[in-house]
Amino acid sequence: MAQLVETVGSKGVVKRTEFVRIITRALHSLGYEEIGTLLENQSGIPLQSQEISSFKNQVLAGNWDQSVETLHAISLLDKSTLTSQASFLIWEQQFLEFLRDDHILDSLNTLRKKIAPLDINSNRVQELASCTISPPEDLNIESRPEILEKLHNFLPPSLMIHPTRLESIIEEAISLRRLSCLYHNISDRNVSLYSDHKCGMSRLPCQAKQILSMHVDEVWFLQFSHNGKYLASSSKDESAIIWEVTDGGEVLFGHILGHEKPVLTVSWSPDDDQLLTCGEGEVIKRWEANSGRLLHVYERTDFGFISCAWCPVGFILAGTTDQSIILLDLEGAELDSWKDYALRMSEMAITNDGTRILSIYEDSSIAVIDREKKKILRLLPQEGVITSFSLSNDNKVLLVNLLNRGIHFWSLLEGYEGLISRYEGRISTRFIIRSCLGGLEETFIASGSEDSRVFIWHRGQRIPIMQLQSIHTGTVNCVSWNPTNIHMLASASDDHKIVIWGPPS
Repeated sequence: MAQLVETVGSKGVVKRTEFVRIITRALHSLGYEEIGTLLENQSGIPLQSQEISSFKNQVLAGNWDQSVETLHAISLLDKSTLTSQASFLIWEQQFLEFLRDDHILDSLNTLRKKIAPLDINSNRVQELASCTISPPEDLNIESRPEILEKLHNFLPPSLMIHPTRLESIIEEAISLRRLSCLYHNISDRNVSLYSDHKCGMSRLPCQAKQILSMHVDEVWFLQFSHNGKYLASSSKDESAIIWEVTDGGEVLFGHILGHEKPVLTVSWSPDDDQLLTCGEGEVIKRWEANSGRLLHVYERTDFGFISCAWCPVGFILAGTTDQSIILLDLEGAELDSWKDYALRMSEMAITNDGTRILSIYEDSSIAVIDREKKKILRLLPQEGVITSFSLSNDNKVLLVNLLNRGIHFWSLLEGYEGLISRYEGRISTRFIIRSCLGGLEETFIASGSEDSRVFIWHRGQRIPIMQLQSIHTGTVNCVSWNPTNIHMLASASDDHKIVIWGPPS
């Protein structure tokens, strides 16, 4: 008949002995030695066996021979592990300490009679042997407590509880609660242990805080700067605008930037000091962000530009009306170019390291291009016509917007490329509708819609968790989530307006 194990808690899954030992371990780790010892005495549940206590004391005292003997005497241990890895670690520490104290013969004796016979890690054995011939100035010897910490890996947790085991359990519980919270949009540092965590809708930007009405025609694109201090918008009215975001979260008009044709897109420099604006089949202009001063105009007589992006190294990537990709320096000199008639250059992005370019291929695939080799590395086929896409800040995932088929969420991790999820609810049947990732750790997805609404999804939910409406009166073309203020979202519409969304008052 199985022996009954005493448990604590309403579900009967937490073993009392393990629970008390983990609490005792935590008390000792926090420096409450007397209280920890008192708990051991009153509960009658020792933190560790006498053998383990002896082993720890021997390691800390540098009694290496005795510590190895004690390890061999401990039950529940894989003896092959002891003789291979744990013993090697202990003897190596003895060798290095002898060498540090100029006991060369003792270190050689340890190497020949204790370390070498283990017959493992031959490269490290050779390194140690060379140290006896020509000792390095810095042996980089770890402390004995650090060695003891490494030896934890060779001892079953039931024998030697990790000092931070209680913290690990609590942190994992917080992570699981966070994953189950559809509206979680606060730092884990603000999560309390006193009650089960659950966010409400108030954590998300679901209330209109400002309506910006400086544009006089459809607003097609907008993007926050990397530092969240600026917002740039572009419009059919042949202008772009730089808006300034105050520390208090208010968005103020900054500078209007003129073009001769509607402005398709904008792109912030890596340091946010400059902005690129691209006219429709026209020129690309480079502006100083804080003053709105025009710094340079990039133009060609034989074609126009339809997209632009900053390379991390400070160059400019441009898509052209003749389906070419051009790499320019800041003064406009052409550094490189290549053409692929299957690429749709109106949509383009470049990875943070500058090595990969993404574009639309034959309307229904995403092409991942090696910038230096000018070669398509792989194609990500979609289930319909692509209107736009958005790359995550860490370049690990991609949002792809499709006509009549919602939003597709793709992994770009090498070896794990593939469709992760689909998101439905918004309407996109005729126009280019752009979506974005945002919020804490880019947990949320936001998108405009042809029915004048803004939709918000949690990554783990294919249906929207929020629909923001009653503000815009035209198609919402683009949204942008502030990367540093996770409670600020901006939307741009055919109604000529930009709406700044924030948490409810």
